Amino acid sequence: MNSTVASYFAQSKEFQAVVVFFTDLFGFDATSFVSFLLFGAVATIIVGAMATIGGLGTYAERKISADLQMRHGPNRVGPYGLLQFLADGVKMIMKEDITPKAADSFIFLIAPLLCLVGVFATLAVIPYSSGFILSDLNVGIFYLVGMASLVGVGIFLGGYASNSKWAMLGGMRGASQIISYEIPVTLSILAIVLLAGGMSMGTLISSQGGMPHEWNLFHNPFAFIGFFVYFIAALAETNRAPFDLPEAESELVSGYHTEYTGMRFAFFALAEYIEVFVVCAVAVALFLGGYKVPFELGSGQIFIDKIGMDAMIAKNIGNFLEIGSFMTKTLALYYVVIWVRWSLPRLRVDQLMTLCWKYLTPIALFNLVGIAVWMWLFDGASLFTLIFHSTGSAGGH
Repeated sequence: MNSTVASYFAQSKEFQAVVVFFTDLFGFDATSFVSFLLFGAVATIIVGAMATIGGLGTYAERKISADLQMRHGPNRVGPYGLLQFLADGVKMIMKEDITPKAADSFIFLIAPLLCLVGVFATLAVIPYSSGFILSDLNVGIFYLVGMASLVGVGIFLGGYASNSKWAMLGGMRGASQIISYEIPVTLSILAIVLLAGGMSMGTLISSQGGMPHEWNLFHNPFAFIGFFVYFIAALAETNRAPFDLPEAESELVSGYHTEYTGMRFAFFALAEYIEVFVVCAVAVALFLGGYKVPFELGSGQIFIDKIGMDAMIAKNIGNFLEIGSFMTKTLALYYVVIWVRWSLPRLRVDQLMTLCWKYLTPIALFNLVGIAVWMWLFDGASLFTLIFHSTGSAGGH
């Protein structure tokens, strides 16, 4: 059985009390029923939290871009303009929902939903802490890559169904760009899977430590280069500048979602901002130690040993620290994604494809082979271990 939030909370006395209550009420073992209710409640909370983060992403985009360009961002709606994203949501709800007369109405309807469903499905395997993951599948990273592919399908169908030349161009650009950049992304992920020895998020994170020198990012030179290959390719896969060719307002009048209005347009935007969070979270899990915190604080054992704290309480405190570590790293990368957008000019289409096929894909292949050779030559030891262990051994002699 794979690890879930239900299996984590099943260790608590409160969970057992609820199970006993429902068992007495229904007359059969209610463990599975209570686990299902808990799983559903946590899934609802995560979807709501991610939708809020996606909305706040639009606020962060405006405030960070204003700061970089030395101008004011939103400052009228709520304190420091903090409620601007709520105002945007109300505006989207009130806008008329228009379907072009010549559009394929069914595909036009489901395209933004495909994008949103694909992004929300990936949240099932995002590891916020050792006890807070919806489902730690043994093929978690494989599942994540597969579900994320739905976004590309939604973007292409949105452009195709609109029956508009500008939207169709944006949809074609989006399909070619996302499919192309999935290759260096997947190769970079496979390199870390090879390094960690498994495809579950728990395995990928447990192979790392809480200190920076224990992260996969600094394990060897190939993993270090692989992080930047992944990050650049992930920017392109999420249609973020300087790779936002599917939208390209200056030449396509907004691209694949030109004909979308109201909440359907909002779904495309929300899917993009949540997807940015997801790719940053995956980068943290693969390269930056995930939810690990220094000195084994996350396990809670230090609180048990030092002050005799109750084991479950200590474990909960450790989980909160892990969530804080994971979210801090992820939001820091989120900031970098926005920073890059307002610092670099948009590439041309030919430059975009050249970067993928002539540079990132060969480098990703080189890194994959390089990590395989490194694992064979040095038996999986990191560069830090090789340098300082060798130094220590020499000093001892």
